[in-house]
Amino acid sequence: MNQKQQDRDKISNKEKAVSFLKQVASGQVREAYTNYVSSNFLHHNPYFRGDADSLMFAMEENASQNPDKSFEVKLAIEEGDYVAVHSHVKQNPEDLGAAVVHIFRYQDGRIVELWDLGQPVPENSPNENGIF
Repeated sequence: MNQKQQDRDKISNKEKAVSFLKQVASGQVREAYTNYVSSNFLHHNPYFRGDADSLMFAMEENASQNPDKSFEVKLAIEEGDYVAVHSHVKQNPEDLGAAVVHIFRYQDGRIVELWDLGQPVPENSPNENGIF
C-alpha cells in the first residue's frame, strides 16, 4: 500500500465523502473513483444504470459541460458506516443551484453504495429561512 492510500485510510468516512464530492465537482471524477469507490459499488440514481461506470461517465460528462461548477458543503453527518452530505451545487455562477443530499454507505473504508437527491433552489420562496 502506498503512502497516499495509507493517508486516506486514516481519515474519517465523512472526510472521505466530502473529498470525493469535491473532486467530482472539480472534474477529477476518475481520481475520486480510484481514491474512494469500492469495486462492488452500486448507486440508486434513477437516471442511470446502477453500476459504477454509468454514474462515473455521467459525472465526467457533467463536469466537462459545466467547468465552472461550484460545490459548497452545508452539513456532513457520519453515523456508523453511513455518511450524509447536504450541499449547495451550482452548475455555473449564474445558476441558483440546488440543495443536494448524498448518502454514502461505506465498507472497509470505501464507498459501496450511494443515494443522491436534490431540490432546485427556488427563485422566490415565502420561507424567510431560505433553503439552507
